[in-house]
Amino acid sequence: MIEAEWWDYEDGDELAEAVAGDVAFIIESAIDARGSAVIALAGGSTPKPILEKLADAKLDWKRVTIIPTDERVVAMTDPLSNVAMLARIFLPKGARVIPLVSEKAADYKAAGAAASSRLTDFHWPLDLVWLGVGKDGHTASIFPGPDYDDALNAPAERRMVGVMPDPLPQDAPVARITLTRAAIQSAKTILIVITGEDKKVAVERAIKDGDSSPLPIGRVLAGLETPVDIHWAA
Repeated sequence: MIEAEWWDYEDGDELAEAVAGDVAFIIESAIDARGSAVIALAGGSTPKPILEKLADAKLDWKRVTIIPTDERVVAMTDPLSNVAMLARIFLPKGARVIPLVSEKAADYKAAGAAASSRLTDFHWPLDLVWLGVGKDGHTASIFPGPDYDDALNAPAERRMVGVMPDPLPQDAPVARITLTRAAIQSAKTILIVITGEDKKVAVERAIKDGDSSPLPIGRVLAGLETPVDIHWAA
């Protein structure tokens, strides 16, 4: 059974305040314990106002390394790039923001392999993995498709893989790279942030179904040995 603790908020502002505070505490704790923090943050519209509030926290940002939980296989100048948004918010604070897609990658599989190799340069396990959940139940860029099994069952040493969602999302019809289930589950803290009743119902159902869930979020959380915090606002 997946152990999850739900945190419900009246609105997006209350959600942003709480999540930004929690993430700042995680970062500060890692810096106090080890002298640095390495975290994976989600991109997209829901996290953006929370991340902007987080960036105002009085932290030693020069000791913080940030990677995206997943990335679209596009140039950093492309509006679809997740790391570009993270860089705009956190580079001015002094944090290291690591791009994981090389425009020289021959294809999305090669991009995933290159990203996985690059992550070996950083402290592992991650201090935090922040996950979002789509209306279809995907999380990070773990979608149904030809690479679904690879993302779910890749060995621990493969921290990222290239994936081609099927069908391609209409709002971003491109290949992706994503943290694998093993990489996500190894994190010291896993935090999920969602909005909307439909996503709440989907996540509740996925948690109940566990490894038999038809939704990626259920499969990703199945077998998790540490509790997960889920922050939700309508």
